[in-house]
Amino acid sequence: MSLIITDECINCDVCEPECPNNAITQGDEIYLIDPVKCTECVGHFDTPQCREVCPVDCIPADPNCVESHEQLMQKFHKLTGK
Repeated sequence: MSLIITDECINCDVCEPECPNNAITQGDEIYLIDPVKCTECVGHFDTPQCREVCPVDCIPADPNCVESHEQLMQKFHKLTGK
């Protein structure tokens, strides 16, 4: 499943450059994650890098966008062409 950023986000700017898929962008008030691009770093890293660097732990799984590891890997292949 893709991840979401909650309204606890403090706009610290550390998550956006860590995303290998460019799925994180600045929204009106907080950062946003594009579920079409988010693979939870599957194919790139063992753990979601945005979660690793987030100082306020505001990046949970999105319950409205449930995907299996296989689906995330397929999305990785589609996004990267690898």
